[in-house]
Amino acid sequence: MTPRKTQPARKPPLSDTPRPEAAPLAADPARMEIFLVATPGLEEPLAAEARALGFDAQVQPGGVAFTGGWPEVWRANLHLRGATRVLARIGAFRAMHPAQLDKRARRFPWADWLRPEVPLRLEATSRKSRIYHAGAIIHRVEAALRDTLGVPFADDAPVTLKIRLEDDLCTLSLDTSGESLHKRGHKQAVGKAPMRETMAAMFLRQCGFDGREPVLDPMCGSGTFVIEAAEIAAGLAPGRLRDFAFQQLRSFDPEAWQAMRATAAAPPAPALRHHGRDRDAGAIRMSRENAERAGVQDLIDFQTGAVAELQRPEGPPGLVIVNPPYGARIGNKGPLFGLHAAMGEVLRTRFRGWRVGLVTSDAQLARATGLPFREPGPYVAHGGLKVRLWRTGPL
Repeated sequence: MTPRKTQPARKPPLSDTPRPEAAPLAADPARMEIFLVATPGLEEPLAAEARALGFDAQVQPGGVAFTGGWPEVWRANLHLRGATRVLARIGAFRAMHPAQLDKRARRFPWADWLRPEVPLRLEATSRKSRIYHAGAIIHRVEAALRDTLGVPFADDAPVTLKIRLEDDLCTLSLDTSGESLHKRGHKQAVGKAPMRETMAAMFLRQCGFDGREPVLDPMCGSGTFVIEAAEIAAGLAPGRLRDFAFQQLRSFDPEAWQAMRATAAAPPAPALRHHGRDRDAGAIRMSRENAERAGVQDLIDFQTGAVAELQRPEGPPGLVIVNPPYGARIGNKGPLFGLHAAMGEVLRTRFRGWRVGLVTSDAQLARATGLPFREPGPYVAHGGLKVRLWRTGPL
């Protein structure tokens, strides 16, 4: 009698097999994507600055990205002059509908990144995603954080979590800076239409300034250009006087941070002096106070005076950089043509060998100087306007 063949047990259809929920993807803390938010139009000089500091930086829409761990995050905040913020990408996961967002947000390892006693603020954006309402995104993630970690929320919280949905991919980023990085910690007094320090630093870089030549601003306002120049020349880290949001995160190591900060101490101050001029005595007073708080008051000579009275300082040639009034910023631009023409005449006749950088939103005003400008730089967002940097070679 022929034995019957035993039939193998049938596997249930794949559709009947329960699939485990995909775990939310948390970043490796030693190899996070670190994103530097740039002023629109200044991405390239920011990338060049980041590379000069040893970061493998690549330009992306809105800023510059590289890979690193928490020490790189701290160093970027401390040393970069052109970044507006430093974001750490801490994780990402797919979220096709609100219930999925809720479930995966509850499974994310928040305790690896956040301290439950530190208040948090949420920001959300959505693009090309099925979950499109920012308020709904915030509501789901906030509930998950409150239930799993017990973290409190506040509009003025020291830490901000940014949630971005794009093509149904939810990316989580921590703003490690806190206040915008243009707030160096020394400027309490500002003049009309101030130039942000981050912009000033990148314009100086685009003009080829490396700290080894004098800088003169004939309309210095609150002193931003010359204070930045003096700090660069003295080797002072821009973040040395302020605190950062990363100091409130789970990963923060106070001893390692203090050691890093100590290495940012200034070398002996150079003998080179920079020069700030303004016809407004109040502006010069503000500039001196800001320079004193920054600790560079001995490196800058501030004097009251009109452009027509401007004289070339003693010493080697350097860079004249100026952010003069332009019509859309101040008001009627008619009288400004004469001001620009007079400034151009003074610079051409008294500043032989010096280079000039001029920031303006109006090409006609730049040309009114009669200076031999090269092709202007890209448009840069500044106070609701689009400005450009106009540069010359040595006059």
